[in-house]
Amino acid sequence: MVKENETKVYLKVKDHSVTGEEFSLVQNSEYGFLETVPQPSLEKLPDYYKSEDYISHTDAKRNAFEKVYHLVRSYALNKKLQLINSFQSESKTILDVGCGTGDFLQTAQNNGWTIFGVEPNKEARGVANQKTNDSVFDIDQLLKFEPHSFDVITLWHVLEHLPNLEEQVSVFKTLLKPNGTLVIAVPNFKSYDAKYYKSFWAAFDVPRHLWHFDANSISKLFATVAMEVEKINPMLFDAFYVSLLSEKYKSGKMNFIKGFFVGLQSNIKALTTKEASSLIYILKNAKK
Repeated sequence: MVKENETKVYLKVKDHSVTGEEFSLVQNSEYGFLETVPQPSLEKLPDYYKSEDYISHTDAKRNAFEKVYHLVRSYALNKKLQLINSFQSESKTILDVGCGTGDFLQTAQNNGWTIFGVEPNKEARGVANQKTNDSVFDIDQLLKFEPHSFDVITLWHVLEHLPNLEEQVSVFKTLLKPNGTLVIAVPNFKSYDAKYYKSFWAAFDVPRHLWHFDANSISKLFATVAMEVEKINPMLFDAFYVSLLSEKYKSGKMNFIKGFFVGLQSNIKALTTKEASSLIYILKNAKK
């Protein structure tokens, strides 16, 4: 969308988890989100995911951090289920985009949902299919689904990873039933923990995160396909997880006390600012 020399650089950030390369965050003048510049080519992008520490692609519980992650994930899965069950869905048909190892889809399937998932990572997709009776496909399947197929489409920390952003948004709109619900969960670069950690904020996660959103930019982006945000929910545990990882990037070690304290501060401030570390956007087709 934009080139680094076209406008002011918001921040320079390193790839802390894989390569150590430096990237710029540049504000998009049309929508207001931040873009990672330069963006890796489609051929090179998978190389930046080649890390045993990329936690959404593994079920590993090798250390205390991963064990805590999976414990919190179990709680989060139940909250996600409560959310989708609250929608007035015609046939309880759901598509989870970027479903990782399939835990959310498995939870939904066990509670009466007809499930479909797409996941580009081959290893994660294999694990997911063992849990979901082969209900997960490669990302190219998105273009093969029939229009208006799904009551609910979810992207849990996925939109920020997707190249060709405007095209993807149009695809989600097409696949959703007219009365369907789109659920988007993404980090919020206007949160307290983002401002505190700055270039060490783990949720920038360049260059795997190609885009960095706030509430206004999500609204502007989806307005282009006549969708509007009906509700925004905070993801409170994300502040702690991101702050702990940010402490590791900043100091070279897991400072659990400091990370917990910053995460707690972020959540307390979000009670009034509404700028939580990560936000869930519930979107519907705009009313005519």
